[in-house]
Amino acid sequence: MPKKPAVRLTSVQRRKLRAIVRTGRRKAREILYAHILLKSAAGWTNRHIAEAFEVTTKTVQRTRLRYLEGGLTAALHERERSGQPLKLTRQQETLLVALVCSKPPAGHRRWTIRLLTEEAIKREIVTEVSPETIRQVLKKTNSSRGNSKAGAAVKSRPNI
Repeated sequence: MPKKPAVRLTSVQRRKLRAIVRTGRRKAREILYAHILLKSAAGWTNRHIAEAFEVTTKTVQRTRLRYLEGGLTAALHERERSGQPLKLTRQQETLLVALVCSKPPAGHRRWTIRLLTEEAIKREIVTEVSPETIRQVLKKTNSSRGNSKAGAAVKSRPNI
């Protein structure tokens, strides 16, 4: 079994980690990593730390390794995650919002998400898109798909 990397903390680092744990005014992961570092420095095994904080031993190992390679800041803060790529470009979103602002097709009083999806594909704004993506784009823009009178009534209500 490979020897676990030793975590040695200075008194200043210990105070900083204890303050993070005590105040609880940080991200939950930062607090968890602070706990892991403190217990690692106290000589706890990976397995015991993992059991105590209900994480995997791999999490404990990665936290130790980040500390040894990059110091305290690297151990407490994970690197930026790339996330899922955007489904629509800014231009496509703009065209979609413009479509929502236009008159709905004949036979319809207002745009529905499904109608918008079909029309966006028909007008070649997008080659393919799910109704959920359309809904998320519209939610982001705070747009309304109709009934502007209701929106005006809400805005004119006095604050209570």
